[in-house]
Amino acid sequence: MINTNEIQPDMPVVCSLDGQFATVDHMEGANTIKLKKDETGQHHYIPVSWVISTDDGKVKVDRPGEEAMQEWSTTP
Repeated sequence: MINTNEIQPDMPVVCSLDGQFATVDHMEGANTIKLKKDETGQHHYIPVSWVISTDDGKVKVDRPGEEAMQEWSTTP
């Protein structure tokens, strides 16, 4: 299980293929990560359940970046 205390602002969020697709803004409650605004000015949210590691100062998720961006939410 992931220790959510390790998820910190400004950490890169990388996909299962190791490409960065977002940056952590902050934790939103106990189970949601709020991401920094994208190029359109929109925040997105991903569930902590996607996170498989926080090694090397990166939040790594269990899916490819394109899939993650299709499934992320615009509301917490």
